[in-house]
Amino acid sequence: MMKPQLKAYLEPGRLEAGCDEAGRGPLAGPVYAAAVILPADFHHPLLNDSKQMSEKAREELRPIIEQEAVAWAVEAVSAEEIDKINILWASVTGMQRAVLRLTPAPEFLLIDGNKFRPFGPYGFKDYRTVVHGDATYASIAAASVLAKTYRDDFMRRLALEYPQYGWERNMGYPTPEHIEAIRRHGYTPWHRKSFHVKELEPSLF
Repeated sequence: MMKPQLKAYLEPGRLEAGCDEAGRGPLAGPVYAAAVILPADFHHPLLNDSKQMSEKAREELRPIIEQEAVAWAVEAVSAEEIDKINILWASVTGMQRAVLRLTPAPEFLLIDGNKFRPFGPYGFKDYRTVVHGDATYASIAAASVLAKTYRDDFMRRLALEYPQYGWERNMGYPTPEHIEAIRRHGYTPWHRKSFHVKELEPSLF
């Protein structure tokens, strides 16, 4: 059975898309966002906020979500665009782009977090932001799984080009390993220039 804290929908009888992102905190790589419309009767015992799931569970669940979802889409927003519009609105932009790729189009959006805004040709004014939504609604949890697994796959591929940074392990997050690699090898084109690391700031003493 679905974990009891996950709700199948906000209101029955309409197409609701859950939206979430992965990768707001890393120093490098895109932020990924996903939108998922689940059948109202979708249940899976592994489904949860992706941060609470093991990598194995996420990888097992991803193809199930893709196969059983009414519709799903994943979008990436580059480090360059993050630097231009900031990470918050880059995350929102990624979710918006994913929603626009859904067929059929959703009637309502459930957004993880507390920030969003109307967009697109239909206005998409019908949405609700939900703090900890990925631990509340199944569709948001499913979106969190897709966003996380797609981003992790991308960072592993990128790590083959830039093996010094350990991205296959840290996924671009500011781990001691990653910070030391930046200190030794500098920044790459995939690093977010607007993100500042205290440990890398010049010391006054």
